[in-house]
Amino acid sequence: MPHDGQTMTAQPLLADLLALTAEALPPVRAVLEIAREKVRTAATVGDRVSAAALEAEQTAAHGLAWLATYATALEQMQGWAERLTAEGRFGETEALIHQIAFGEYLWQIYGGIPMSQGEILRPQDIGMSQEEMNVLMAPAVMTLTQRGNTQAARSRLVQLMQERDAEITVGAGGLDDEMEMVREQFRRFAVEKVEPFAHDWHLKDELIPMEIIEELAEMGVFGLTIPEEYGGFGLSKTAMAVVSEELSRGYIGVGSLGTRSEIAAELILCGGTEAQKQKWLPRLASGETLPTAVFTEPNTGSDLGSLRTRAVKDGADWAVTGNKTWITHAARTHVMTLLARTDPETTNYKGLSMFLAEKEPGTDEAPFPTPGMTGGEIEVLGYRGMKEYELAFDGFKVKGENLLGGETGQGFKQLMQTFESARIQTAARAVGVAQSALDISMQYARDRKQFGKSLIEFPRVSGKLAMMAVEIMVARQLTYFSAREKDADRRCDLEAGMAKLLGARVAWAAADNGLQIHGGNGFALEYKISRVLCDARILNIFEGAAEIQAQVIARRLLD
Repeated sequence: MPHDGQTMTAQPLLADLLALTAEALPPVRAVLEIAREKVRTAATVGDRVSAAALEAEQTAAHGLAWLATYATALEQMQGWAERLTAEGRFGETEALIHQIAFGEYLWQIYGGIPMSQGEILRPQDIGMSQEEMNVLMAPAVMTLTQRGNTQAARSRLVQLMQERDAEITVGAGGLDDEMEMVREQFRRFAVEKVEPFAHDWHLKDELIPMEIIEELAEMGVFGLTIPEEYGGFGLSKTAMAVVSEELSRGYIGVGSLGTRSEIAAELILCGGTEAQKQKWLPRLASGETLPTAVFTEPNTGSDLGSLRTRAVKDGADWAVTGNKTWITHAARTHVMTLLARTDPETTNYKGLSMFLAEKEPGTDEAPFPTPGMTGGEIEVLGYRGMKEYELAFDGFKVKGENLLGGETGQGFKQLMQTFESARIQTAARAVGVAQSALDISMQYARDRKQFGKSLIEFPRVSGKLAMMAVEIMVARQLTYFSAREKDADRRCDLEAGMAKLLGARVAWAAADNGLQIHGGNGFALEYKISRVLCDARILNIFEGAAEIQAQVIARRLLD
């Protein structure tokens, strides 16, 4: 891309910066609209977008999803910067983060977006010509691409990070005082009760101690977003994101404990009868009842519509038979949100129903004592604190009153209603894991001496740390945006999907770069970064693999 011949100093653009970044957004949106029409044309058969054609054009479709994610992320960064400016909180650290983010992401839009480490999406993959890409040859875009993400800017940002390392986040998060108090509370908890022990739990492959779960229950984690009338705190999804972020920063297993309660509560709130709400929500909110989500099957993966586990009437109740896999925290829990086929004549999502299937919590010696179900542990690389299980059901009994909503055939629809919240929460977990990688790597780079100086003094090391901080803020703002949309009761499956898609990639990049900073030590199990790398890897898979997520985003963009 051409440049204006100028070089970037170590200082941010400050007064000119927000005007420049604002001017860069319309060209990005213009490129996105060109790309959208390219993919729409390629995927249209007759007068409508064809699922088969869209699948055949999968690279272009997923590229469109990533391009839209970048465009939305930059818009949210602009909103963040403008709000902080209005509040008098947009300082040098924030300005550097902002300019580096725009400089890097604008260049990637023009030259190639990494959908994964081995897949770079370039404009021509969507069918765009060089001439069509010339819409990005706007003065603001050219200035930011040439002068935004420089070594001088990255080095200055890391210098400020060292000077202000007592602050919870690198740069102001943009939340109000109440949410910052929530962040501080859970950061303190993580520092005192989680971080000192998490690596040992991981290495020994131990369940998170019940004492931690009980303390989280007392702090209201499991009832955070449940309405007060049902025993919860009635807080926002933004609060849920902040809590998930800070707990996951301590250990992803602890940050994920609330996920199951969030999913179960959302299912009951959206699809349950009033009697079911009255019975289950207070128990979930207090932590008295721990839930687990039982959806995935061995041969279906993301194709939930083809589930085979069946539930048949047994008098007034139901009998469930089939196999499930990748069930998190299955042994300790009291109730399963269980998806099963109640209409044997169907082979798609229409015959599925959701159950609140009660079970007895197990012990180490007898993890699944309830008649009609057995299970075995799946050994995993990371994300170990709750353990993963395969389950088998053989005539497992479910009370008739525990059919969610009291109506069959609604299970898939009910599950879809939870995906927005679940993906927002997963995006927040990803931000927390990425922040953990930065915390650990920053400390190591300061302490470790090579060739007579600290690692952090080497430009490529400090550059890695700077980019971690920048991308964490980008993912954070996209996550908070999706949470605000949910809080405003607006459809946000697109925004939540984008936040999860980007957040997972950011977490993996942060962990991978963090391990690289550690060198050979990072490959040793005794160093925390090895755990964070393993934990980060799952984020691109669960709650919708990145490829599935991109496909869903693309389909929505073409609606």
